[in-house]
Amino acid sequence: MAKSRNGHTILAIRFSAMGDVAMTIPVMREVLEAYPDLTIVFVTNKNWGALCEGIPRLVFFPADLKGVHRGVRGLYRLFKALRAAHPGVEAVADLHHVLRSRVLRTFYRLAGIRVSVIDKGRKEKQALTRKENKVLKPLVSTISRYREVFRGVGYGVAATDKPAESRGVSGRKKIGIAPFATYKEKTYPLEKMEEVIIRLLERQDLDILLFGGGASEVEQLNALAEKYPRLQVMAGRYSLKEELAIIRELNLMVSMDSANMHLASLYGVPVVSVWGATHPFAGFMGYGQLMGNAVETDLYCRPCSVFGNKPCFRGDHACMEQLPPELILQRIREIV
Repeated sequence: MAKSRNGHTILAIRFSAMGDVAMTIPVMREVLEAYPDLTIVFVTNKNWGALCEGIPRLVFFPADLKGVHRGVRGLYRLFKALRAAHPGVEAVADLHHVLRSRVLRTFYRLAGIRVSVIDKGRKEKQALTRKENKVLKPLVSTISRYREVFRGVGYGVAATDKPAESRGVSGRKKIGIAPFATYKEKTYPLEKMEEVIIRLLERQDLDILLFGGGASEVEQLNALAEKYPRLQVMAGRYSLKEELAIIRELNLMVSMDSANMHLASLYGVPVVSVWGATHPFAGFMGYGQLMGNAVETDLYCRPCSVFGNKPCFRGDHACMEQLPPELILQRIREIV
């Protein structure tokens, strides 16, 4: 049983993309549940506030890193705003460990506030992704690394993530499909995902919802929906808060190694995740997701990067091109 504390406040920092930020939420929820008198002030991208809603004592603080909080002066402005709004911060949990978070945490350290910083395990990840003599083994998960940061400021918690499970066996089911990712190297070819969709549409008890972001993705999903009228496009039509409410009601999400895997994981929605240049061993599997639901090909060159941001050195994207749609369908059938 975690020891109760009286009115303590700590600051957590995680800038970056939505999926990375979403991974922090379950851990902060664990910490807050274990320490009923703790408040976490979470400073992150100004657009991700909806991720924090509904969690008692998790206080969202928006950072405008491309505007008023840009550069060292902007980060000092952010520090001053945080100090004014939350003068009682006793410790800082840096969940990012990049230049911006280093600058912000340094301001706190100079003010006498203790700091704990994530260990990203860079050497192990380099060994996992190098071309030759790969060390292909599961690394410490990012979720576990986040837990260690909080342990470093005195708020340790045991792993409590429960596996996401199938939701019901009868009636209509809602399947989300998020076919895109930031990089081509971890995006399943859309024509192959279309084969998956065609097969799923043979079932009359399924509603298929398409997720994505950005004008190009919305355009491609709308084109799919014109070909197959039963498809429902969610992308570009809802706010993040509204989209999260829709994801919460899904029976299953099909996603790349991308944000939608982590958004579904927030609500215990099972995810069939499709992996190309990246690999679950690097530690970015969704919270509570089962390794058995990860779909991937066994190639000597995988993984070739941690984030999928390095061009395919083979030039043929075999990790995705050689992945049969039937493998994805098989995992879907097992869950729904």
